Amino acid sequence: MKTPLRVGLAVIALVAIWLLSNALYTVSEGQQALLVRQGAPIAVVTEPGLKFKIPLIDTATYYDAKLLTLEPPPEQVILGDQKRIVVQAYARYRISNPLQFNQSVRTLALAAPQLGQIVSSSLRRVLGQVMLPSLLSAQRARIVAEIQDEVTQKARGLGVEVAEVRLHRADLPLETSQAIYDRMKSERQREAKELRAQGFEWAQEIQAKAERERTVMLSEAQRQSKITRGDADALANSILTKAFEEDPDFYRLYRSLQTYRQALAGTGATLVLSPDASFLHAFKAGPDAAPKR
Repeated sequence: MKTPLRVGLAVIALVAIWLLSNALYTVSEGQQALLVRQGAPIAVVTEPGLKFKIPLIDTATYYDAKLLTLEPPPEQVILGDQKRIVVQAYARYRISNPLQFNQSVRTLALAAPQLGQIVSSSLRRVLGQVMLPSLLSAQRARIVAEIQDEVTQKARGLGVEVAEVRLHRADLPLETSQAIYDRMKSERQREAKELRAQGFEWAQEIQAKAERERTVMLSEAQRQSKITRGDADALANSILTKAFEEDPDFYRLYRSLQTYRQALAGTGATLVLSPDASFLHAFKAGPDAAPKR
């Protein structure tokens, strides 16, 4: 009898331990639990610690209380000016109402696609009304805030509170970027050609102006030199005339020297003259030998 009694007591102890273990559950920091009794939610537990429930009747479903991150894949969006861009957004959210979350999507794995669809539809609706320059300017913050407000309102029905929605990247598609780059390159080449042509035209104008000024300056210089030379010749003739009047012999000597200079200096010519030629008298004998006229 003692052996069956011991066995019975052991079985009762094991059952008691099993019931006690199923009656206890733990809520950790950063967690919240939804207590369900026979399929009907009865309580939301947010305080961390050791909790009690009815074994075999109550079950606890755990959800994160901390911020979670949603990163949908990149997608192409058509802007208000019909430009296509590749947008990748991310959202940070927390489960604010575990009961509503359980009733609408039940698990995070099922919630992620629905939240991603909400973010995508809000992106397309808001960005479909803006122009590309606005998205690249200071208005971007206002546009992102509008997207976040719309996502927040739609996500409340899932028991989710959206804390932040941001654009991780917003780029032009590769083919569009290449087309824009080619167009920009062609435009810059066209501007460079126009600038070169304009520079060549300016160079021609400056050169023509300089050539015209040079011609005018040379003409003026030549005119002035002729005037100066004429005045000098007149003055020289006047001086010679006075010299002839005062000393005819000196004038004749001067004229003979000028004749020698013109006939003999730098010409390389050979003259064959008789030694007693009157042309050489002044050259041989000096001023006193100049022929009298």
